[in-house]
Amino acid sequence: MFGLGWPEVGLIAIAAILVFGPKKIPELGSALGKTLRGFKEEMNKPEDDDEEFDRE
Repeated sequence: MFGLGWPEVGLIAIAAILVFGPKKIPELGSALGKTLRGFKEEMNKPEDDDEEFDRE
């Protein structure tokens, strides 16, 4: 996972809990997931949108 071992991942998780609090972590994860999903959808769109932009 990006060259990180379990100790590093655990340390990052503990730091995130300390900074954001345990109640905010699920909200942040959900927002990140929605953002990544939207980005992937935009990347997989056909290139017809680019042609419309060029015409204007």
